[in-house]
Amino acid sequence: MKFAVKAWSNGKARAGVLQLGNCPGPIETPALLLSTRKGLPHFIPPDLLPSLPSPDSHLLQVSPLHFLEGLSPKTISKIGGLNKMLGLPDYGFAAVARDSMQSIPEYSSTNRIGASFETRVGRLLIKPVDYVEMISCMRPNIWATLADEVPAWVSEKRNKTSVDRTVRWLDECIALSSAGGTVFGSIVGGSNVEERERCAQEVAERNVSGYWIGGFGLGESMEERPALLNAVTDVLHEEKPRLVCGLGLPEEALQGVSAGIDLFDSDYIYHVTLGGFALTFPPSGVDISASEFCPSYDGSERTKINLRATIFRKDTSPIVENCSCYTCQNHTKAYINHLLNVHEMLAQILLEIHNTHHYLKFFKSIREAIRAGEFDQFRRRFIESRRACDHLALTDDRAMAAVAVCI
Repeated sequence: MKFAVKAWSNGKARAGVLQLGNCPGPIETPALLLSTRKGLPHFIPPDLLPSLPSPDSHLLQVSPLHFLEGLSPKTISKIGGLNKMLGLPDYGFAAVARDSMQSIPEYSSTNRIGASFETRVGRLLIKPVDYVEMISCMRPNIWATLADEVPAWVSEKRNKTSVDRTVRWLDECIALSSAGGTVFGSIVGGSNVEERERCAQEVAERNVSGYWIGGFGLGESMEERPALLNAVTDVLHEEKPRLVCGLGLPEEALQGVSAGIDLFDSDYIYHVTLGGFALTFPPSGVDISASEFCPSYDGSERTKINLRATIFRKDTSPIVENCSCYTCQNHTKAYINHLLNVHEMLAQILLEIHNTHHYLKFFKSIREAIRAGEFDQFRRRFIESRRACDHLALTDDRAMAAVAVCI
């Protein structure tokens, strides 16, 4: 793995290039890692993966814990690792124990021996030695060390303990690993700025190739998050990539980019798709007016639309005009509405293709703004548009309530 920062904008926001040996080309950062279940996107079949933008879509995030209910790690190793088993020789894999859908950290059961997770096969205690064995058998391009993640509301004592354990497990993982060149050191610290900084300093002193920043999306507020992110990135080496989990919403991703984060997970796409929603916000963040974000009473707004709504039953237009994704080029809102309402899995396949394509375009726009030195303007314009949408929604709700009273 090779990484280099190519451009900076407004302080910490940065654009770079990540090179992995088996990917068809360099992956530009900030970049989105596609979330997977057992190595494949939740709904998109392998034969449709090439329809996504390349090479932006060639970095997949996988949790080794997903495979505890199927093939054993030794069997995966005999096959040749994840790439050969899944038939994806041109894709890179980033392995992280945490998964916001199926491998959720369970801090109350974690102890000095290992980290506890809620999984599809029950609550499991994962020891560093077992975790490294899984990693060695799966052979991902990048992997994050085991971490003790805690939510924002734990006591200071429990938070400090999580940092001590994470650093100790980092040393154990490095000592046990035979392929140390792709290790990302895990950084935690909950909602305590001092503990975040202490953990980052400890990890920065280790021989790791990058950093995985965990513990976000576990109860902290949007307002306190910038200080937590900056406390970490201020002490990390600039030449090494940073990966974060738990910042899924567009506004949260922009917060991460502002703090100097390079790689993001994409659980947001999964949740949007599962709910029957399609992303429709302008990815470039330009020409966004308040009227474009006017909400409707079908459970939709202009940032995303609810394709289960009856209003789309006879709508023969694509999800987004001029979108180049497979779904918009070949299918209509009416067809996807039909698929959703008869519970056909093809609905989620088509929605995930569009939502992934749309979110990858959003990250491309972020990179272009950084290279142009205009990231702050891009972020401010995007967030103001969202706020305008919320204001219009509140105004319309009040107007509807007034009409109802008059009637």
